[in-house]
Amino acid sequence: MLHPLPIEEFREKVFNQVRPWQRSFQFWVRAVDIYTGYKVFQIRVNFVKDVKRQEELWERQHEHAADKIYSMCSDLGGFFLKVAQILGKPDLAPAAWVRRLVTLCDRAPATPFEKVQLMLERELGQGFEDKFERFDVEPLGSASIAQVHRARLKGSKDDVAVKVQHPGIEDLMMTDIHNLQAFALYLQKMDIQFDLFSVTKEMEKQIAYEFDFLREAAAMKKIHHFLQKNNKKVPVRVPNVMLDLVTRKVLVMEFIDGIPILELGNEMAKRGINPGGKAAAVAKQNILKSLTSAYGQMILKSGFFHADPHPGNILICKGSEVALLDYGQVKDLPDNLRLGYASLILAIADNDPVAALQSYRDLGIETVCACKDEQKEMLRLAQTMFDTKLPPGVKVLQPFSEESSIKKIAVRTFPEELFSILRSVHLLRGLSVGMGVNYSCAEQWRPVAEEALLAAGRLKGPVLDSLFLIASPFFGVAHSFLFEFTNLGSFLFLEHISGRDTASRRGILQRIFRLMNNWIHTG
Repeated sequence: MLHPLPIEEFREKVFNQVRPWQRSFQFWVRAVDIYTGYKVFQIRVNFVKDVKRQEELWERQHEHAADKIYSMCSDLGGFFLKVAQILGKPDLAPAAWVRRLVTLCDRAPATPFEKVQLMLERELGQGFEDKFERFDVEPLGSASIAQVHRARLKGSKDDVAVKVQHPGIEDLMMTDIHNLQAFALYLQKMDIQFDLFSVTKEMEKQIAYEFDFLREAAAMKKIHHFLQKNNKKVPVRVPNVMLDLVTRKVLVMEFIDGIPILELGNEMAKRGINPGGKAAAVAKQNILKSLTSAYGQMILKSGFFHADPHPGNILICKGSEVALLDYGQVKDLPDNLRLGYASLILAIADNDPVAALQSYRDLGIETVCACKDEQKEMLRLAQTMFDTKLPPGVKVLQPFSEESSIKKIAVRTFPEELFSILRSVHLLRGLSVGMGVNYSCAEQWRPVAEEALLAAGRLKGPVLDSLFLIASPFFGVAHSFLFEFTNLGSFLFLEHISGRDTASRRGILQRIFRLMNNWIHTG
């Protein structure tokens, strides 16, 4: 005999079946409303001749749309909180959007503590009170996939951070991203000549990885080891993981005390430091230098990198030390793309349009140009997409503008794997614009790119010989050898023209032979 389902369980099953359809309907109604609002406005604003009046109207339109986008992302939550993170950047979106969306970084609805406790007991296989001496009920932050609590384990003196996945979030986010993919296909066909669908496919792949905390823990260990191995002082801190307390849905790690990067200005003001002063500017430059150094090494030397440097994942600790959190999104680039990107970095740093065009082809980025100077516009597109420094005269990227590089050059094919680099660079640029620091990651990454290409035997040009010596572990010995060898050669020449005895010349020759012998054995 079949037993009837309890009422609450029946309701939950029905709700889980209906919820995806309900979310899809809500997304399409709101997305179409925002999109058509902009298209109608574009027609209307063309009838206004005064430029200043046009700018005022555009600002008003952006504010109106920002309220709608905020409401959509806030009400739907889930994946749309990540959309807000991408759009809420000063270099990419209008200022009105940024002001509204930047507050959504860690504002996802929190899972009730009772459900958190049940999940911890189920995942860790131990009673809650047997495992934790102290556990803060209120989370430190709640994001789209998980929330983090501060706690202390039994018998420990140090606090830990406990990351717990929201129940049922995986199915919800997959529904969201499939809707976004359909919208991206429409935009790609009707308005923006860019391979947006491939970008959303890569997002789907990366987000699917975020639901496996075992994978995240392994990524943290790998990146921590890489940065320690390649630096005397690591550019960013990576939390240590308690490997015996990690499951697919729970991750326990070292607690790092610091200030969220978005609160840096307020914290400076509290301590009597002018956020716009010289001391603050130096601190901001050091923070960006540390982050950029870490990303240059991860992307260009290793190919395995943290792919989600949005402000909610960055803490500033004592002495302007930077901590990088949340390794749910990591990317392992194949060598051909890693080295292809290294070549593109050199092209951007050198302002070389020919090399930039060739690098795009080598990376598999297919473009169609409808402008007079393809090479110049291609370099501008490369700078816009893959460098933190905005092109001259550009303050905000406007993909709908007729002057946009994406309007002039259609990107027909964009390899999915490159989206993680694109997103990381854009997030770094958003941070730099927000801090008021205009700098080029390509220029800072140039030595790392050259080193990566040199190690792969793909560096060409006159810089090769000098880089070989600098990269060689025997550079110091070689320099000393050449210096002394030159001096001894000069002495030998002087001995010869002065007509001094053969024994003197023989002594100098013996010193030269000993020097060469020492060099050979040292090498």
